[in-house]
Amino acid sequence: MEKFKTITSTAVPLPVENIDTDQIIPARYLKATDREGFGDNLFRDWRFDENNRPRQDFVLNNDNYRGSILVAGKNFGSGSSREHAAWALVDYGFRVVVSSFFADIFKNNALNNGLLPVQVSDGFLSLLLGKIAANPQEEILVNLDNQEIKIMSSGDSAHFEINPYKKQCLQNGYDDIDYLISILDKVAEYEFKTTRT
Repeated sequence: MEKFKTITSTAVPLPVENIDTDQIIPARYLKATDREGFGDNLFRDWRFDENNRPRQDFVLNNDNYRGSILVAGKNFGSGSSREHAAWALVDYGFRVVVSSFFADIFKNNALNNGLLPVQVSDGFLSLLLGKIAANPQEEILVNLDNQEIKIMSSGDSAHFEINPYKKQCLQNGYDDIDYLISILDKVAEYEFKTTRT
């Protein structure tokens, strides 16, 4: 995975609550096991009509909104535990999803795939969505080291929590196997000590 430190980007607003994993990536597109290509069908039923034409009123089809940060409504990623939802968001180009609440399984799948879920208060989420709606060029800074998200034009910021182990993995671009490989010497030392006692 790509290392995650600090991202400054414009953002895509999706102020819809209770977005579930079937809306993120519909079940009929889950036939592949390769992580690539899922971004083409991200929010498929919202992005395209029954004739496969882009819906002009959906934000991902609006050229005014671009960036590597998705700002969504409360309760993002509920529903089934499909990892493909995180794959689709990453493959589309998102590195961060901001919400005031995430489903636990989605949050873990996101962190395991290099996607940072930033959970903020309802108040800060409302402020953030308002700023982006007023100015699609609004830049948002997400600093993983400091666990801070900031609206660049106003300086308004919020702290977010993250599991320390997952934070370390994101900072180093590790998945769980990469992490174990990185500490093989410590594992060997521990095994040596425990087998001698």
